[in-house]
Amino acid sequence: MFSFQKMNSTDDDDGEEEDAIPAAGNNSNKLIKSHALIVFKLTCDSAIQLKEKGEVLVGRTTLKFLGDIHLQKGVTAPHFEVVKEALLQTVKEAMGETWNEEMNEAWGEAYDHLATAIKDEMMAQVSSPSP
Repeated sequence: MFSFQKMNSTDDDDGEEEDAIPAAGNNSNKLIKSHALIVFKLTCDSAIQLKEKGEVLVGRTTLKFLGDIHLQKGVTAPHFEVVKEALLQTVKEAMGETWNEEMNEAWGEAYDHLATAIKDEMMAQVSSPSP
């Protein structure tokens, strides 16, 4: 889903492009795609909430899970920026000529709200770990 996966794509025997993420293996490729879909869906939800309510609210259970999994995986602030750029570039490519600066700002803002909520939860979990 994310355009960074195309950096290492190859043509197969029938001329169609295939993802070829080196050294990660096929299982890792599935994990990347799964993560990309989750990021896309959560960012869409965030954008809708921003438009309708003016804020982003992530359910407590979801937020606790997201904070926990990001801590387990060793995610740091720069990782969120890499994912944001990949998301924006992917949506831009999908939208083609209809993409504009307003859309870029809206998607970026929606992602930033989501990322901030996750990072805040990560900080809360580090500050007061569960027993």
